Amino acid sequence: MTPTTAIPTGFDEGSLVARAKAGDTAAFSELVSRYERKIFRLAKNITRHDEDAEDVLQEAFLKAYEHLDRFEGNSKFYTWLVRIAVNEALMKLRKRKTDKTVPLDEPVDLGEEVMQREIAVWDNNPEEQYSGEEMKKILDDALESLKPDFRTVFTLRDIEELSTEETAEALGISVAAVKSRLLRARLALREKLTRQFKRKGSNPFDYL
Repeated sequence: MTPTTAIPTGFDEGSLVARAKAGDTAAFSELVSRYERKIFRLAKNITRHDEDAEDVLQEAFLKAYEHLDRFEGNSKFYTWLVRIAVNEALMKLRKRKTDKTVPLDEPVDLGEEVMQREIAVWDNNPEEQYSGEEMKKILDDALESLKPDFRTVFTLRDIEELSTEETAEALGISVAAVKSRLLRARLALREKLTRQFKRKGSNPFDYL
């Protein structure tokens, strides 16, 4: 009987990926355990639906396992996995046919556009006016109002805290496109929150 390969103490992504590519299922299971919560949260932020997020989670790891031999190690395994998950999440949205937006690979050109807004400020801290659950609902609704391509970039950069370069690599778009979409997402959220609170005071992004 062949002994089971033990997973060493600590987390070494590169070593685990190499072992998984060699057929060590325990190593791949360790990668799943490490990243499944992050991938579910990412999928939920894009699809805004628990069941869809669970489907995305399953499909992303299945595809990663099936195509592990295609991962060349030029980027982090997590970045590669994020790209698979994002593609699966966007396919879910397209199937719903409720979100009409440009494809992720279509460049965004700000050109000479001047994106100035009259942003109201609030007298009181919104957290003093709303309960934790109310604040969460307000912020979730604001995030859901974004187009999927903007929401995806905002999720990766400001929620998952990937770098601009990692976000560009995960989505297969340019760094300039990431910056453009992130700017538009932040402005849209700021405007949405301003309309919601209709008060004077702090920057909305203090509460994101």
